[in-house]
Amino acid sequence: MGKMKFAVTPGFEVGGTLFRPEQLAVLGSVIGDEGKVEMTTFKQLYVEMEEDRAEAAKSALEAAGLQIHPAGFYTKSLITCNFCKGAEEAGLSVARSLDEAIAGHETPSPLKIGYSGCALATGEPLLKDIGIVKMRDTFDVFVGGEAKTLKAALGRQLLSGVPEDRLIPVVLGLIRHFQAHGKKKEKFAKFIDRVGMDALREAAG
Repeated sequence: MGKMKFAVTPGFEVGGTLFRPEQLAVLGSVIGDEGKVEMTTFKQLYVEMEEDRAEAAKSALEAAGLQIHPAGFYTKSLITCNFCKGAEEAGLSVARSLDEAIAGHETPSPLKIGYSGCALATGEPLLKDIGIVKMRDTFDVFVGGEAKTLKAALGRQLLSGVPEDRLIPVVLGLIRHFQAHGKKKEKFAKFIDRVGMDALREAAG
């Protein structure tokens, strides 16, 4: 019998990415004794289970308020801070809209996008492939963060002062440029080194 793998996330509220106990209970009940659950570094759970039961399981998980995303070489759901300064001030509604726009796009390699609601950057956006930091009423965008390997590096600032209505088009422009010009399994940081920051600024519009 074949296996299927997919990602599960609760989305986010003030306080961060929180699974409710009843959601975890549903997850345990629907995947069965043979299912596997893997904790990822980007705040998703990877679920592996029998393929013929997967669609019914996904429906049950969505009914419990969980979000389902593809696993593998895709943009991941938005990785955020805990919105410690409050939903409105930290831009929770902006983060929700950004998450809906960016999650689940097929890419040459997995793409992690981070968001923090203030300059404290507690969500570690500078360690993500694309990082967004809210700076009062505008946003700074960083690219090329790399938390793993012996050549770990902080992201470099690509744009500053991006207005709210331009943020999603900017990030989608970067994703599409990676889709169109990235090589299979090429990490985003390596892609940036190859194509250059100016090409990314142009792609971001």
